[in-house]
Parts: sequence; C-alpha cells; structure tokens
Amino acid sequence: MSTSEQSPAAQAFEEGGPWTVGPASVPAVVRTRGVERPRRSTFAVVGSGWRALAYLRLGHQLPDLFEAVGVVTRGAEAGARVEAEHRVPAFRTLEELLAHRRPDLVVLSVPWPVTPDLIRAAVAVGLPVLAETPPAPDVEGMRALWADVGAAGLVQVAEQYPLMPLHAARAALVRDGTIGAPGSAHVSSTHLYHAVALMRSMLGVDVGPVRVSATTAVAPLVDPITPAGWTHDAAPKPARTVLAALDLGDGRSGLYDFTDNQWWNPLRPDHLAVRGSHGEIHDEDVVRMADATTPVASRIERRVAGFGMHYEGLETTHLSFDGRVVWRNRFEGGGLTDDELGTAQLVAATGAWARGEGPAPYPLRDGLHDHRVGIAIEQAAAGGQAVEVGDEPWT
Repeated sequence: MSTSEQSPAAQAFEEGGPWTVGPASVPAVVRTRGVERPRRSTFAVVGSGWRALAYLRLGHQLPDLFEAVGVVTRGAEAGARVEAEHRVPAFRTLEELLAHRRPDLVVLSVPWPVTPDLIRAAVAVGLPVLAETPPAPDVEGMRALWADVGAAGLVQVAEQYPLMPLHAARAALVRDGTIGAPGSAHVSSTHLYHAVALMRSMLGVDVGPVRVSATTAVAPLVDPITPAGWTHDAAPKPARTVLAALDLGDGRSGLYDFTDNQWWNPLRPDHLAVRGSHGEIHDEDVVRMADATTPVASRIERRVAGFGMHYEGLETTHLSFDGRVVWRNRFEGGGLTDDELGTAQLVAATGAWARGEGPAPYPLRDGLHDHRVGIAIEQAAAGGQAVEVGDEPWT
C-alpha cells in the first residue's frame, strides 16, 4: 500500500512515530457508525460557574453539533477569563449578546434566586430558554413564574438525568414492555427533583397529585471525595439519609433513597430499580418471564471503545440487551461522560424544539412539578408527617 493510501495512524506508525490515535485522527464515518447526527444547535450561556462551563465544553468537544455564540457574565473579570479559556465572546447583558448574534436558545446557569427574572427577560424578547434546575427556588416563586411565562411555551428545564445512557436504556426497555406494566421505581442516585424526574420517566407518569411520606437516619460514613477533591480522611462522619415513599397515583409509586454527598461518594454507588407486572430491572440486570414456566435473566451491556486495540477514542458507543441496541451514542467523537451525553442530548433536543423540528424535551411544567415534589420530600422528612402535593397552576 502506498503512503498516500494509508490512514494517518498507519502512516505515522511506519514512519516511526511519535503517533497518536484519537477521535481527531479517526474518520467521522468510523466514529459514528453511520448514526444519524443531530442538526447543529447554537446557544448562548448566562453564567460562568462550573455548570455553565459544561455547556461551553460541548462546543469544543463537538463543534460540528454545538456552537456557543456568547456568554453573559456579571463581571468583566469573569468574562475575560471565559474569553481566554473558551474562546467565546463575553457580554455584560443579554441584550448586548443578542445584538451580536441571536442563537437558537439561551442556557441559564445562574444562582437559584436569579433564574426566574432571567427567564422572564428572555421570554420577553421571544428567545427560547433552557434553564438549569430548578427554575425557581420556592413554591411561591414557581407559581409567580408560571403566571408570567407559562403561557408563552418558551421555557425548557435542564433535566439531563433521564437522558443519560443507562437511564435511557432502562426506560426503553420499560416502554417496549420487557417487564410488563411498570408499577414502582426505586431511585438511590441523585437528589430531590432529579430523582423525581427519573421516577416519572421510568413509570411514564405525568404531572399530577403526589403524596409523600419520609423519614431520615444519620449514620457514620467515610467521605473520601468531594467536589474539592480527595479528602485523605478515613474517619467516619455523620451522614444523613432520607428515605421517602411517593404515591404517584393509579397504583404507581416511587422510593427515594439519598445519602449526603451520594453524587460523589464511591461508598454509596447509585442504584435504580423498576418493578413491573412481568419482571424487574435492577441496575443492569433484568428478570422477566420467557414463557409461563420460564423466568430468565439478562443484562444491559455497555460497549466502550478505546480499550486494547480499539482506536476509535475512549467513549461509550452503545448499550445492548439480548443482542439488540437499546441506546446508541449520537455524539461519538466527543469522548463524553454519561452526564455530558445526557446534557448533549438535552441541548440537541432543545435546539430542535426551538427550531420547530422536534418535541419539547422537558417543559417548564415538568420542571416546576418535580421541584415541587422535591420540596415536599424535604418537608415530609423535616416534619415527620405526610405531605400532599395537590393541583398547581401548571398541572
């Protein structure tokens, strides 16, 4: 084979290196396996915290699919830092950014008390919004926000958890009837509104009345890592666990189980179970009836490229169940984590919705409802009495 016919990796290898093989050196047709890619979405970001920067990274990791047109920061110093580190123009106001360029949508990633007014400002100029959770801090704030912008239909909430690969694969199995009619979901993974969103997505439950009862327990637990890094502290500390039972109506229920810092603590790994009339999903394991006398067990299998002789880049390519694909990575080439894959799917879906090309991924009414139920979990845990979530303006 002539040098001109060889791949960049093979050519470098024969020439004696140094050589690397990663997403940039593998043709896109190989990386994506012919998967249909989403259309490119453009977005602006308001905020400069760690979550805001996650959206900016999407533009670097997958520039063919995402473009950040600008960032709004409160201070010039934060703006200069974003410009230097992420090569995105920074502005002090949303109006200045829109005068520069109007994107498909704006992502709001700011402190809770600030979010509602920024949503109102974006809706006032007809700009589709993707607001980080929660869209308003308390019940009265949520009701006021809905009264002001609910009818506009311009607001989505950034709930990426149901779109993460394993959760999406589980939900696909539930929808196709693998375990029959789903009846209950047990979520021990993330907190409050995120957990409620996962329960509803697994069970196919719409917004509506919920009855919440809860209890708490405090027990010693080593906390080896936090967002600040490894603690190097092997001494157990008191850790609070909240257990809450949610009556979602029509015989469906949810069990909420969360321990302090469970997002980070490797000693409290996340778990999710969905029980149905004909079987159960527990983490990656699935049990159901093959026929009237034959219970069978299978697993959701993850295929990760980048190990051994895989030269496609390090990332999840797909999840399968009994030989069929139940989730496929539409963003190969970015080397994204599960959380980033959920966020990428959310932004792509929101962009499609904003352009009139797809359904709303997680509308404001859903974000308000799940936060309202999350508040009820906290109230029930603190007061020791059941809390009823009744009709709200958005239900």
